[in-house]
Amino acid sequence: QVQLVESGGGLVQAGGSLRLSCVASGDINEINAMGWYRQAPGKQRELVAQMSYDGSVNIADAVKDRVTISRDNTKKTVYLQYLQMNSLKHEDTAVYFCKATIPLKGHYWGQGAQVTVSS
Repeated sequence: QVQLVESGGGLVQAGGSLRLSCVASGDINEINAMGWYRQAPGKQRELVAQMSYDGSVNIADAVKDRVTISRDNTKKTVYLQYLQMNSLKHEDTAVYFCKATIPLKGHYWGQGAQVTVSS
């Protein structure tokens, strides 16, 4: 079993900041990539940022100058990843999902964290 749990969502004013956290745990030997997607009402789920096992990063153009993705490799039994979002805009309002890609197992998703940016 693999579990992904997001935290850190909430309500923030436009221009503010928020940090999302994702903990991946369970039957995981390694992770190929771990990242963040978001889905706004009536829209398709889209990539926000992703980090591969080698540390390479892919960030969506819409948020490129405003988000930072990072991870904590110090824990031995869980995988921690963070998404720091700054200068938030109303259009950043969405449910943010953590996703992990695990060799031979496939993709896993968290339950999502609501981020609401008031204008």
